[in-house]
Amino acid sequence: MENNNNQTFFKVALGVTVGVIALLSYLFIGARNETFELQKALTTKVEQLSSTQIKLDSISKSLDEKIKEVEMLGGNVAELEKVKAQLESDKKKLKSDLSFSVQKYEAKIKEYETFLATKDEELTKLREENGDLMARNKNLETEKQAALNENAGLKSDKDNLSKTVADYTSQNEELKRKVTIASAMKATNVEVYALASNGKVRDGGRYKASKIDRLKISFGLATNPVAEKNNKDIYIRIMDATGAVVSADGSSGTMQYDGKEVGYTVKQNVLFENNDQKVDVVYAKGSAYKSGKYSIELYSEGFKIGAGTFEVK
Repeated sequence: MENNNNQTFFKVALGVTVGVIALLSYLFIGARNETFELQKALTTKVEQLSSTQIKLDSISKSLDEKIKEVEMLGGNVAELEKVKAQLESDKKKLKSDLSFSVQKYEAKIKEYETFLATKDEELTKLREENGDLMARNKNLETEKQAALNENAGLKSDKDNLSKTVADYTSQNEELKRKVTIASAMKATNVEVYALASNGKVRDGGRYKASKIDRLKISFGLATNPVAEKNNKDIYIRIMDATGAVVSADGSSGTMQYDGKEVGYTVKQNVLFENNDQKVDVVYAKGSAYKSGKYSIELYSEGFKIGAGTFEVK
């Protein structure tokens, strides 16, 4: 009887144990399945976050490239920069978004992609406009260069013409100078005579100072086929042994010669008749001459036309 009771207890205990084990197995399998589903959900969430981040980064890169190109083309980047700022804000929120919804971000990404597509069309148009402008600028540069070349040619022609005119002017001036020189008078046979106070004339070229009251300078004006018959001023310079110009009040002055102002002793206006005429000029110094050798130079119309000497003892 006792054995039967023991067997019955053992069976009951075994049944309870089996039941407990079955329950535990059921609970373990359920917990395991729940953990697997949770891991699967987490993995899916991470993949969605990663994919969203990659898409946002790609859009950010595209926006940077478009901003740079639009700036190079001279376009307005205000709208692009505004969208870029919004995108950066969305990327920042994504990192701490505990209620992340892939549908919400997919909608944002769709909006960004639509915006980029619109900007691609505007960029294409802007490139075409810039291409047209570059072509026009190239044409204008070609026309400018052609104009510069033409102006350079005209300037060269003008310079050549100016040089030709300058050459002709120089030749004419040289010809005029030669004609002027050729037309200059020539004083020949310049002689100096001493006149005493009584009117007696002494010649020979050597005179005592006490015998000189006045000087008479005599010379001839040679015939010149190219010289004009008119009144001509003849300037006479009498210089002592030191080179100083002899002068007297009322008859002396200055004249222009070789670009300089020089003094003269006496001036005589002569009607040039162009016939080898003889000319006499009388000069009264008003004071005694110093001893020494004197020289005489004759000038007219800017030229030196003759010279002579005499001596005082």
